[in-house]
Amino acid sequence: MTEPRWLDAAQQRDWRAFVDGSVRLTDLLDRDLKAKHGLSVSEYEILVRLSEAPERRLRMAELAANASQSRSRLSHTCSRLESKGLVFRGGCPSDKRGVYAHLTDDGFAALDKAARDHVETVREYFVDAIDPGDLEAIGRAFAAVMKRLDSAG
Repeated sequence: MTEPRWLDAAQQRDWRAFVDGSVRLTDLLDRDLKAKHGLSVSEYEILVRLSEAPERRLRMAELAANASQSRSRLSHTCSRLESKGLVFRGGCPSDKRGVYAHLTDDGFAALDKAARDHVETVREYFVDAIDPGDLEAIGRAFAAVMKRLDSAG
């Protein structure tokens, strides 16, 4: 059995800062969106992804991958969004098995309203709290992490 490559003290400190900070930030963003707009972070992310897609629609499988959710979780989240009138699901004309999620006009309006508050919270607790050079480093670092994850399948 191979001996694990333990983290040194500095790596352990940085890893824990990342884990603790990202969990606390996500919790804050989730509470803020729910209190102000009745949306969870995962619902908000789905609305964002759909708003950026051509014709404001994506196949459910593509949306799951883009929104970093399992297909099962995405289905439940889309059901909640459908009940709020923000999203609807419809068939794919070119593939009878495919299903599209569509952003409604009400969904786009809700996203537009929520985004104005959300960006201020992101700025206050993330962007403005970090030196610009460190923010660029975080972007590069997580681009590398995503590349590694994508290559792992």
